[in-house]
Amino acid sequence: MVQRRPSKTAEDADDLTHVPLQAILLADSFATKFRPITLERPKVLLPLVGIPMIDYSLAWLESAGVEEVFVFCCAHSKQVINHLAKSQWLKHPNMAVTTIESHNSVSAGDAMRVIYERNVIHGDFVLVTGDTISNMSLAEALQEHKDRRKKDNNAVMTMVIKKSKPSAITHQSRLGTDELFMAINPDTNQLLFYEDRANPITLEKSLLTANSSVSLHNDMQDCYIDICAPEVLSLFTDNFDYQHLRRDFLKGLLVDEITDYKIYTHEIHSNYAARVENFRSYDTISKDIMQRWTYPLVPDIQSFGSSVMKLGRQGMYSASDIGLSSNAQIGPFTLIGKGTTIGSNSKVSNSIIGEGCKIGSNVSIEGSYIWNNVTVEDGCKLKHAVVCDGVVMKARTVLEPGVILSFKVVIGEDIVVPAYSKVSLYEQPTFQDSDEELEYTDSSSGMAEISSINALTGLSDGELVSKAAEASEVGANGAGYIWSVCEGREEEWRHSVAPISEDRFAEILQAAAEGVDLPHIDNPQHSEELVAPSVDPENLTEDNIDEFEKEVEATFQRAVQENIKDDNVILEVNSLRLSYNMAATDCAGALFYSVMKLAVETPHSSNNELYKNVAKVITTWKKLLKYYLASIDEEIEVILKFEEICSESAKELSPLFSQILHFLYSLEIIQEEAILAWESEKQGADEVDRVFLKQAESFIEWLKNASEEESEEEE
Repeated sequence: MVQRRPSKTAEDADDLTHVPLQAILLADSFATKFRPITLERPKVLLPLVGIPMIDYSLAWLESAGVEEVFVFCCAHSKQVINHLAKSQWLKHPNMAVTTIESHNSVSAGDAMRVIYERNVIHGDFVLVTGDTISNMSLAEALQEHKDRRKKDNNAVMTMVIKKSKPSAITHQSRLGTDELFMAINPDTNQLLFYEDRANPITLEKSLLTANSSVSLHNDMQDCYIDICAPEVLSLFTDNFDYQHLRRDFLKGLLVDEITDYKIYTHEIHSNYAARVENFRSYDTISKDIMQRWTYPLVPDIQSFGSSVMKLGRQGMYSASDIGLSSNAQIGPFTLIGKGTTIGSNSKVSNSIIGEGCKIGSNVSIEGSYIWNNVTVEDGCKLKHAVVCDGVVMKARTVLEPGVILSFKVVIGEDIVVPAYSKVSLYEQPTFQDSDEELEYTDSSSGMAEISSINALTGLSDGELVSKAAEASEVGANGAGYIWSVCEGREEEWRHSVAPISEDRFAEILQAAAEGVDLPHIDNPQHSEELVAPSVDPENLTEDNIDEFEKEVEATFQRAVQENIKDDNVILEVNSLRLSYNMAATDCAGALFYSVMKLAVETPHSSNNELYKNVAKVITTWKKLLKYYLASIDEEIEVILKFEEICSESAKELSPLFSQILHFLYSLEIIQEEAILAWESEKQGADEVDRVFLKQAESFIEWLKNASEEESEEEE
């Protein structure tokens, strides 16, 4: 008798049928935070380190195994579609890219409803915006999502999060977003509560009583990468109140007791994921790309059809055909695009300069973003500014921190543009709208958008253009309008590319001293069920430690680039220390590594020059280092860290170990007791672990003799 094989279950059949991984990419931000720039060009096409943002998003989706992407276009849709066609994304061999165009959508919710009507999504899909930068693998998060779906069909979404401690001073993340509060079930990773600091924080009793344990977090960043079940699209169709992805949809599901749909989280650690939400995040993510946190999405690897960049020392990227005057000074973490020329005695540091720019003589550019075909005449000064395509800055123009110059603006001679000003050829609309309302829909030329503005302001197209040409706010020979700060937007500095000024820091600290606004939690008797968001020291992993050290290094690099004072760096590092539950020794080691890395990356051609670099950097940051060296234990940790650096990450420091150790002693950063204690610990070590002890023998012997002489003199 032939035994009958068991029939395949529906689940087995699904496994045999390949369903391509799909993604929805929203190419409209439905926000106005990048105005006036986005009146002329969609946000997803704005250059991020010389590359349109959407190219980063698509490149990541392709590398993560997505096979089909639907790009939803609304405002400036023709520009987006033309870019996708010219850049060959619409003909990509490994990933099908299809555009969905709509001119009637005013929110992300509307976009989701349009996509649902098209009936193009056939399974779980990835939902992202076209301003997302990531190098994470989706495999683990996708598998978690699928496994949960098999057990519970109501598990409709998994959102990606990443640890990112907000500033203890501003209560903002490094991306310029408000401090975010989440409640997560640590056993299941189910999201229970989601609110940013802008709103009152109240936890209901039912949330605490319904869960055996709840982890409260204010140290998480929402990466805006979601893995969704197909039902998510229908939920938007069923509820027209769902407009905003987080404020309406996500928070709506969390409080909906009828449907019982669930949202889960997936935390990433070593990978990168962030969204360009405002000018501060634009600045932060640009620096992250320059410092290679986004690898392989970095200028010398991914060119997306643009000119190939060459990486030099100190993170300087340059195209092959640039023109630099022999005495032009190009500082660290700078990118110079194809065909750009820089005149004599000009200084550029921590800045990105696009293609075809003409930078005159005696120009100073610091921490700024200059796009393509910009002319900067002699004697101009730019500090932490954004300058769009085609702008002309006439001689001796000064841009104070936070200035935005939109496309083709002309600034006249000797004009000083005040801090945080936004200048555009388009007159500022007289009406007010929210950040979530649609930016003007236009044609690829941008003129349809001008007509939309004029319809509301009562101006004809000709009047708008002629008025811009006659504008005197930017100089007699200038062209452009300086936009006023809208009501409710007094704190432009929070979202600016400029670092927060010392005066502003002082104001915030004063306000904090007068009263702290803490979140309110109902039902305090259940507080014993709450699990602190910090890491248990006994459960610290290498990933935790590495992540902490990377965060400290990034904080230190920003301090160097933006000339941030020691006290403010200490506040930031202390905030990280609390978040990761690290000891002072960990802070000391991480900071010392960052300091030494800076010295090594400073140009040098000999050991003598390298030693001078080290001496200069250590002297500059002496106060910061000493703050975390309150005991002998921390000082010993620094010596051990120095050994590790010389053995692994910066071997060129090895011959200078004893000399630098002596220098640290002379500055009273490392005390004699710590050096002798380190020597004692090394006495029983293997020969290979005593290399640097042997190198320092003469110095240690000198220390001992000096101590004996002092003792004899005292007797």
